[in-house]
Amino acid sequence: MAKKETDKKTADALRDTLFFSTKNQWGERDADKRDDVFRFVEGYKAALDAGKTERLYVEFSISRLKEAGFKPLASFDSLKAGDKVYQTVRGRGIVAARIGSDDPRTGFNLIGAHVDSPRLDLKPQPVYEAQELVLFKTHYYGGIKKYQWAALPLAIKGVVYKKDGSKVTIDIGDKPDDPAFCVTDLLPHLAKDQMQKKATDVISGEQLNVLVGGLPFDEQNQDIKDRFKLGLLSLLNHEYGITERDFVTAEIEVVPAANARDVGFDRSFIGAYGQDDRVCAYTALEALIDSQDLSRTALVILYDKEETGSQGNTGASSALYLHVQHEIMKRMLGEDPSVSDMHANHANSIVISSDVTAALDPNFADVSDQLNAAKAGHGIAVAKYVGSRGKGGTSDASAELFTAVTRCFDQAGVAWQSGELGKVDQGGGGTVAVFQAETGMEVIDCGVPVLSMHSCFEVTSKVDVYETYRAYRAFLETMGTVSDQSLFV
Repeated sequence: MAKKETDKKTADALRDTLFFSTKNQWGERDADKRDDVFRFVEGYKAALDAGKTERLYVEFSISRLKEAGFKPLASFDSLKAGDKVYQTVRGRGIVAARIGSDDPRTGFNLIGAHVDSPRLDLKPQPVYEAQELVLFKTHYYGGIKKYQWAALPLAIKGVVYKKDGSKVTIDIGDKPDDPAFCVTDLLPHLAKDQMQKKATDVISGEQLNVLVGGLPFDEQNQDIKDRFKLGLLSLLNHEYGITERDFVTAEIEVVPAANARDVGFDRSFIGAYGQDDRVCAYTALEALIDSQDLSRTALVILYDKEETGSQGNTGASSALYLHVQHEIMKRMLGEDPSVSDMHANHANSIVISSDVTAALDPNFADVSDQLNAAKAGHGIAVAKYVGSRGKGGTSDASAELFTAVTRCFDQAGVAWQSGELGKVDQGGGGTVAVFQAETGMEVIDCGVPVLSMHSCFEVTSKVDVYETYRAYRAFLETMGTVSDQSLFV
């Protein structure tokens, strides 16, 4: 009996040494540390409510940066250690930086997230009347399950430039006294044919039409052509001074109207629209704001257009972000950096591609390799690669980089786990990592596990949000070059 007990103790000790596992982080925290988590996420929930579109989130970020003493990059002729700057990219992306003491040619520490989310965009000519109802036609943006957008309170947000060039801001649907909007659905009593369709076809893209009005221009005169459409356009002209022509050039988005909520009796989760990827954008920016005593210059870049492939001049493939990086180097060096200088900076820079991953869902566990799936409550998820169908569309981080980043997290006491996006042939997805890696920078994906990703009510664990903030701060403050070997310097 004694020998069996000894053997068990030996085996247990050996298992602890040799096996790798992660722990639910709620069990690792005392009451004070739990309070830190709950306090931190209140600011995050406010950010989600304020920034439901990429434009609004950039505006929120600028406000937050100004509060923390950051100033526009253009206001500096030169930069020195301790300076804090930001530069917007066409109002839909932003670069923020804290200047370190090291030569910029030895590289920067960068975190790149995106602030666009799946949504409905208005078509250029959206307004139409049918069956005495007025609706907006939309074109969905990003990967959505179309049926999730029906019978749901919606808000409308965006910018309109009138014929004279003046700007009108639209933001209606979120305030308590605002009207809401919706895409209607078919009643189950008449849905026999609809219920036989594949989920992708239950609601078609052309059926994602938003109900916006039902009052005619003149209730007494039924001979007026398109009187319900005219009634709505008359109201919009009175309220905003816009005409139907102004919609053609406008940028108007339809998003869920609900605000961020605590989820669960114990309030351990956050439920909200747009957590992919604003959860990583928020934690990255807060980590930059709170970082101290930097040797390497730290940058946080918030991109647009990730959900549609990162193309366009505000997506991660845009040269504008590298131009901002160039301008920062120019002010640090006191002269225009050479091509060799820029190559050295890129070769020695380390990037966290800060995007969410799928959390293991017990309702749909069969789509995940449970040994390699991220779990809610177990900390930030680190992914060596993303992509799909044989790692297509991934940058695939090196062993040297993966080791260096996780050592950085370990030294800071950050809870981390590894995670893949589902089983090999089940599907997959990409991030901005490939575009950053194309410049020669070292890149790895690290972000928050999410339940119900790309839905109108995504769910994250509060402790994962906080651990992600801690991970990003540790990275910005202490990460050095991979293997401590600079290239081309």
